[in-house]
Amino acid sequence: MRRRLLALVCVSASVLSGCGLISQDGGSERRTVTVWLMKDSASQDFLKRFTEGFEADHPDLDLDIRIQEWTGIGDKVQAALKADGTDGPDVVEVGNTQVPQYAEGGRLQDLTLESMRDWGIRDWLPGLAEPGQWMSQQFGIPWYAANRVVIYRKDLFEQAGINEPPRTREEWLTASEKLDKNGDQGIYLAGQDWYTLSGFIWDEGGELATQDGEGGVWTGALDSAAALRGMDFYRELQALGDGPVDADEEHPPQSGVFAKGQVAQIVAVPGLAQSIVRENPDLKGKIGFFPVPGRSADKPGAVFTGGSDLVVPKNTDQEEGALAVIEALAGEKWNTDLARTMNYVPNKKSLAEEVSGEEGIEAMAAGAAQGRATPGTPRWGAVEADNPIKAYMTKVLTGADAKSEARKASDRVTALLDANAR
Repeated sequence: MRRRLLALVCVSASVLSGCGLISQDGGSERRTVTVWLMKDSASQDFLKRFTEGFEADHPDLDLDIRIQEWTGIGDKVQAALKADGTDGPDVVEVGNTQVPQYAEGGRLQDLTLESMRDWGIRDWLPGLAEPGQWMSQQFGIPWYAANRVVIYRKDLFEQAGINEPPRTREEWLTASEKLDKNGDQGIYLAGQDWYTLSGFIWDEGGELATQDGEGGVWTGALDSAAALRGMDFYRELQALGDGPVDADEEHPPQSGVFAKGQVAQIVAVPGLAQSIVRENPDLKGKIGFFPVPGRSADKPGAVFTGGSDLVVPKNTDQEEGALAVIEALAGEKWNTDLARTMNYVPNKKSLAEEVSGEEGIEAMAAGAAQGRATPGTPRWGAVEADNPIKAYMTKVLTGADAKSEARKASDRVTALLDANAR
C-alpha cells in the first residue's frame, strides 16, 4: 500500500487527531470517501481497526471519517443534502427514525436493489429496516441497534422467592407485586416513559398512528381498543412502584434512582447498568437482565428499537466508494465487531449468536427480534417535540378517563402529522 503523508483516518479531535488524506505521489487514482458518524457510536479503537481493514481491502480508497454531534445534526445533514456535494459527506449515520425526513424530497440514494441483492434485507432487524424505508424504497441501511430490557436486582428477586425472571406479562405483574414491599419498589417506571408504553401498545396489536394507504393521511391511533389495552397494562405495572406520574425516565435519571438500592427493576438499555454500578459499587454482581416479557411465553414483548442507519446522499460524487463503505460497516465481520465492542445488537437476527455470552446483550438481542420503530413519516419529529403522548399518560395515571384522554391525544397527533400544517 502506498505510503501517505498523514494519518489513516481523519476524525474530530474528540476521537482521533489528524486530518487530510493525500498519497505521497499525488495519488490521483486514489479516491476519498467522506463518512459522517455520530459521537460515541463507535470507539476510537474500532474506527482505527475498521479504517485499516477497509483501506487494505480497497487500495484505491481512503476514508475520511468525521465525527458529528447529535445536537443540531438535523439541520446540518439537511444543509449537506442540499449542497453541491463536492465537500459534503458520502455516507451519513442517522438515527433510525430520521430516515424519512431526509428521504423526502429525493435527496438520498435509493438502495433497494443492493439491499435485496447483496445485503440480506430479509434478515435485518425490523426496528431498523422498516424506518429506513420511504415510499416502499430502502434508503437507510441498518447499522446497529439498542433496545430496552428489564434491569433487575438478583438479590431482591431471590429474597422474594422468585427463582426465574418472568416470561409473560402476568408473571411480571405477580413478581413485581411480590417485590413491592418492605420499603422496596417492585419496579420504578416513570409515568411518561412513552417508549415503554409503545411496546405494550404494539404487543396488543395497536399503533401510535396509522396511515390511510401508501402516501395517505396519518391519523393518531392511541384511542383504539388495542392501544387502550396497552395503556391499561402500563397503568397496572407503573402502580407497583413510586415512579413520578408527571415525568419521564430522565427526570430524575432512573439510573440514579436504581442506584440508591431500593428498586427491584427498571426498563432501560443494558448499558445503564454501568452507570448504576459506578454510582453504587455495592451493586456489582447483583444486577441481572431479562427481555421485556410478552403476552405469552413463546416470545418477548415488543420494544422500541433505537439505533442507527447508514444513508448515501444523492449528491455524492463517490457513489461506488460509499456503497463499499456501507457494505463493509453493515456486513457480518465489522457489524459483529462493532456490536461486541460497544455492547450493541447486530443488524441481523441471524447474528445474535455472535454476541452470546453476555447477559445484557443476549436479553437485548432477544427483544430486538420483536423490535419496532415510530411511524415512518417525516413529521414524526413534530410529534416528539410536542409529545401529547406524555401528557396523555400523566392524565390517565392521575385518574382521568383513558378513552376520553386517548381521543384528545390522538387528535393532537393527527394535527401534528398533517402534511399541510408545517
